[in-house]
Amino acid sequence: MFPAKETIRKRKSTRTFDDRPLGALDREKIEQFIANVPNPFGTKIEFRMLDAKKFDLSSPVIVGSNLYFGAKVREDKGYELGYGYSFELACLYAESIGVGTVMLAASIRRKAFEKAMELAQNEVMPVVTPVGYAAEKRALRDVAMRKGLKADERAPFGELFFNGAFDNPLNKEEAGVVGEALEMTRWAPSASNRQPWRAIVIGNTVHFFEHRTLGVSRLGDIQMVDMGIALANFDLTMQEEGRFGRFVQEAPTFDVPDDLLYTASYVEG
Repeated sequence: MFPAKETIRKRKSTRTFDDRPLGALDREKIEQFIANVPNPFGTKIEFRMLDAKKFDLSSPVIVGSNLYFGAKVREDKGYELGYGYSFELACLYAESIGVGTVMLAASIRRKAFEKAMELAQNEVMPVVTPVGYAAEKRALRDVAMRKGLKADERAPFGELFFNGAFDNPLNKEEAGVVGEALEMTRWAPSASNRQPWRAIVIGNTVHFFEHRTLGVSRLGDIQMVDMGIALANFDLTMQEEGRFGRFVQEAPTFDVPDDLLYTASYVEG
């Protein structure tokens, strides 16, 4: 598909574009990719490429982009996880061919985007992204946003991931391939850079939890979308290392802190 770890490490949210139209070949590649973006949760998602001028689309935090893609999904139970997974794959693919993206939820003219996506009554469009070529220099508002969000920082590995019990931080080096996959999880993008993912490794299974710090809106649980994004990074890295497990959703029986919401478990073998 694309080199997972290299692409994850390279990708940064792009809010300042250089005004160039997306090249015909790059557009064709992205359109072909988003026509059928997989996820392991059975969530059916429809992506669409959206011309900003045609649909009068804009965002106050975006400079120099004339094209977006969005994705809509039915409001079925647990849709957020698969949605986030698929959207991350699409953004990583764009990065792999030199096209910048940034996931936007609140900072868009939502009614215009939802009209362009032709949402049905039971559908939602949690996020969209501009697509284009990053400008050589970021706009001042972009620089200020990244600084305010501490976008280049992440919580320490041992504060997010645990070994056998939640009072025992996981050592990345001792965790081997799983540790590397969790490191890629750690660098996933998230709303307001809240990094809601937590995980505990027990035997051959990694259990993932959401540490929710933002409320649930009419768009669903945006931080569960973030969890899907993080799980995509984890899964892609494991696959790149030749390890092929599966995600299951069976609530664990061990003690879990009250502020964590079970999400899914990755089982090897």
